[in-house]
Amino acid sequence: MEIQHKELALGRWAKMSLAEQMANIGSEISRAIHWRNKNNEKYSHNSINRALELITLSIDAVENKSHLKELTRLREAINDYFYGDNEFSSSDLSWQKYFDHFNYSARLKQNRI
Repeated sequence: MEIQHKELALGRWAKMSLAEQMANIGSEISRAIHWRNKNNEKYSHNSINRALELITLSIDAVENKSHLKELTRLREAINDYFYGDNEFSSSDLSWQKYFDHFNYSARLKQNRI
């Protein structure tokens, strides 16, 4: 599979805070949900794959071991929701709420600088 986020893969991603990384992942998940609800599987799958790529970049850049568990569980839950049997009983709204917290935190950090 071709890397979609080449510039981020070269190291810029690792310099972002976990909140910033998760907010960006959340944007891709939001796009995937949007396109799925519009019955556009191709665009939805593209967004999911970009989100999974960003999660992999986050896992590769992890410095705090406690973040590793969160990221690997996130990858598992996203795969379950979009490609599996939704054993975790996720919903569009639950994903939005989950990522909204990271988005809020990342925005707070940006506004303090």
